[in-house]
Amino acid sequence: MIVFRDPSEVPADFGPSIVAIGKFDGVHSGHRAVIDRARVTAMDAGARVVAVTFDRNPLALLRPDRCPEALVSVDQKIALLADSGVDAVLVLRFDETLAALAPEEFAQRILVDALGAVCVMVGVDFRFGRGGAGDPAFLTSFGETRGFTVDVVGDVQGGGRRVSSTWVRELLDAGQVEDAARLLGRPHAVRAEVVHGLKRGRELGYPTANLAPDAEGFVPADGVYAGWLVDEGTDAGGVRPATRYPAAISVGTNPTFDDVPVRQIEAYVLDETDLDLYGHTVQVQFTARIRGMVRFEGIEALIARMDADVAEVRAALRPGA
Repeated sequence: MIVFRDPSEVPADFGPSIVAIGKFDGVHSGHRAVIDRARVTAMDAGARVVAVTFDRNPLALLRPDRCPEALVSVDQKIALLADSGVDAVLVLRFDETLAALAPEEFAQRILVDALGAVCVMVGVDFRFGRGGAGDPAFLTSFGETRGFTVDVVGDVQGGGRRVSSTWVRELLDAGQVEDAARLLGRPHAVRAEVVHGLKRGRELGYPTANLAPDAEGFVPADGVYAGWLVDEGTDAGGVRPATRYPAAISVGTNPTFDDVPVRQIEAYVLDETDLDLYGHTVQVQFTARIRGMVRFEGIEALIARMDADVAEVRAALRPGA
């Protein structure tokens, strides 16, 4: 997959293309419905599929007081879009210049001039251009004079509600990672470098990989989870392949010892006591919540609960569980 960071990077002969536009925060099942439709259309048209997205939520610039926390980082989003089968991603820097573009300028410069769009896929609530003046109806009318059609893809519904990044965020904030995975079509993950911690897990018999505090991705509610730790390894020319390990995951501030000032994510890889992951970039994938975060009266009670947690994690990760 090709990644462009500016329309000027797109080759002059790049088109024709089928373009899907959106924030794509989380790349959930609603987003993939748009992309899947674009892929089918591209097969018939002999065109490439291009996802056009932004380097931040536009609200971060326009209404920072109303901007929600992102579900994924830009790098995570690009990787997820690649997995969805698009041929290229154009990541637009959403700054004052882009925000000031009239809808006609946005459509002409990006869709027509840069990408040679023959069809543009958008959701029903898509808005673009200065003041959000552009909408699917405008885009349809504009496309009629510029040689592209517009396909407005309806919402994906689940449980009587529209699948959205907001809904996924609410579920993760409540620790409901299994329900969030149903909307995402995969387990939610955070990504970070493994760093040195207080080494307390090792002292208790459960050494953990501590993620750096600047982890990419929305961190779910405090608690203990079953999931997977994926060591991303290196590029094809490197020496470490990507490796996936079953893990018991803790999110929180360690209330029993009360010496961790900020929330942290740490993962105990089941049955591994000598695994050296320091400096490695890993993903931690959340598949099931075991319990909330609680304070224990003494080390013995904590270790007993950790033993039980690991047993529950094993059961949750067992095939068919």
